[in-house]
Amino acid sequence: MPLQTFLFEIGTEELPADFVRSAIAQWQGLIPPGLAAEFLQPGSVEIYGTPRRLAVLIKGLPECQPDRLEEIKGPPASAAFKDGQPTPAALGFAKKQGVNPEDFEVRSTPKGDFIFVNKQVQGQASRDLLPTLALGWLKTLDGRRFMRWGDGDWRFPRPIRWLVCLLDDQVLPLHIDNGSTTLVGDRLSRGHRILHPEAVSLDHGQNYLAQLKEAGVVVDPQERRAMIEQQITAQVATLEGEAIIYDDLLAEVEQLVEYPTAVLGQFDQEFLDLPREVITTVMVTHQRYFPVVDKNGQLLPHFITIANGDPSKGEIIAAGNGRVIRARLADAKFFYQADCDDSLDSYLPQLETVTFQEELGTMRDKVDRIMEMAAAIADQLGVTEQQRGEIDSTAMLCKADLVTQMVYEFPELQGIMGEKYALVSGESAAVAQGIVEHYLPRHQDDDLPQGLPGQVVGMADRLDTLVSIFGLGLLPTGSSDPFALRRAANAVINVAWAAGLEINLLELLTQGCQDFVTSHPDKTSPLPALKSFFLQRLQTLLQDEQGIDYDLVNAVLGSGETNSNDAESTLSDRLLADLQDVRERAQYLQELRDNGHLDAIYPTVNRSAKLASKGTLPMDQLDPRPVIQAPQLVQDSEKAVYQALLAIYPKAVEVQESRDYETLVNALHELAPTVADFFDGPDSVLVMAENDELRQNRLNLLGLIRNYALILGDFGAIVKGI
Repeated sequence: MPLQTFLFEIGTEELPADFVRSAIAQWQGLIPPGLAAEFLQPGSVEIYGTPRRLAVLIKGLPECQPDRLEEIKGPPASAAFKDGQPTPAALGFAKKQGVNPEDFEVRSTPKGDFIFVNKQVQGQASRDLLPTLALGWLKTLDGRRFMRWGDGDWRFPRPIRWLVCLLDDQVLPLHIDNGSTTLVGDRLSRGHRILHPEAVSLDHGQNYLAQLKEAGVVVDPQERRAMIEQQITAQVATLEGEAIIYDDLLAEVEQLVEYPTAVLGQFDQEFLDLPREVITTVMVTHQRYFPVVDKNGQLLPHFITIANGDPSKGEIIAAGNGRVIRARLADAKFFYQADCDDSLDSYLPQLETVTFQEELGTMRDKVDRIMEMAAAIADQLGVTEQQRGEIDSTAMLCKADLVTQMVYEFPELQGIMGEKYALVSGESAAVAQGIVEHYLPRHQDDDLPQGLPGQVVGMADRLDTLVSIFGLGLLPTGSSDPFALRRAANAVINVAWAAGLEINLLELLTQGCQDFVTSHPDKTSPLPALKSFFLQRLQTLLQDEQGIDYDLVNAVLGSGETNSNDAESTLSDRLLADLQDVRERAQYLQELRDNGHLDAIYPTVNRSAKLASKGTLPMDQLDPRPVIQAPQLVQDSEKAVYQALLAIYPKAVEVQESRDYETLVNALHELAPTVADFFDGPDSVLVMAENDELRQNRLNLLGLIRNYALILGDFGAIVKGI
């Protein structure tokens, strides 16, 4: 059977770069399985995109679907026959499928007997299927800021201007009706707006890339990216320097041009006196230029811009872009000099004019709350007087740069300019670093703050936001999290973990909620919701970022069979009071599983815990002496367990303080043979004895084993065999 090539191209006004990337990814995930569902197996499916087009090029496509035998389910047998004769429902089904009632087969299913037919289906021609499939691919695209165009109901990020629908060299019938506008599939594409403004008549799908390249359009994004990188390298070679190629900027620029041309531009040397971050922000964020540095990494007064125009006009393009960036840098220089005329703390009163949130006051109010929370964290950490002073200054100044002219014009520089202005104002390097670092991490893969002031103030800032927003009842729901509260909670935990900060999160949340209710007497305390929220964040971080098996996370967070509702609040308080301990226990349990040592103690603890749940021993009881009645220890095996528990008890108490969980595990491992004899040895014990006192005494023995293990984790949550 001859193989065919299918081309579907949608031509538009200039599309947003992020939509082009998204649309390509969507089609890559949608079209191959969609073709397979239609019994079409092509040789390849290639997806292309430029600012003015999206295209699908399918090669090695069979002329038609294969003939196939389909099993089709009909109505229930009880409804298909009456008195042995087919009912109207059965006759209608037979007619629809083109078969006779004699062809029916009655088969049993979980829902009862149904009629089935085996139907020989002749494969449809690909040319008859493809137009409908192509329109379906177009309609399924999703993205932001879709809009109506023309006077119809079609929605797309930009108006659609042309359609190409070619099977080999033949145009397939395809059209879009959009009110008074009708677009009909054709072989006419469009070339580059400047290099080839005329229409391009495509003769065959296989020649698509070559013909458009002749018309000044490189439709393959990967080819455009390679061209950009090669051209940038060639341009900076003349300066004996190199360009800083940011991946996200490169990904954006490759979707902004149809035929890239790297142009080397320059600006005045005097602007290099500005902070490096200001210059690169102007270049990268505002102008989409690539900065150029020398061999020592120092910025040069040059830039690379990627033009989409006539390559022969490179000098004109460079001059125009140079004028633009010089104007932007001149503004930045004015803002910087004006801001530096005043000390950073002089901007604090202006924070009273900036609203943080209508019910939560101004940014100055927020700064006051950050200072209080930061002081509480500093108290917990037992910092030195010098460190406390640095934390206090960082907290007071952390938002001051928000009202400077530079940050007003370039919001991306918040924190960064705070650091610069703090140094100009004579603040210490630690305070300046803390101001910029308190914003870290800004996103999931971002760096974490390295200095103590940035760590403490960053946690204080986020905790204030969490308490305040939760207090107003504005909790995140589903995928909606407009205040980025999940990210804020994750940052608090990750900063504490990474820096090894022994904070009591429960105390901080409790005090914060009390202060909130005091200032908002009409509101209820958000503490219960915050505790639950942080426990969810702990679960997510341990599994997704720390790589801990889900059941071991549940064991640490108390999601197993041995955890009672009565102990839930106490357990959550313990977890939030010691974040470091939570991670250490989870990591240690994972280590035990990975090296096989968990299997050695699992049967002992799990069997004991299951039976102990039938008793009444509190889960925080560790001392055997008050709860074990020695006269009720009748058999040697239970006496041996009691003696072993007396030996473990002081170790268990010590482990709670030292967090030396290896000592606890070793003790449980030594206990295992004794417990095995208790259950299954020659002198085995009947735990559920008829005598109440005897039964309770034995359940208490097992409850103590469970409680010792609970210091590490709830073994009832652990799934054996993972």
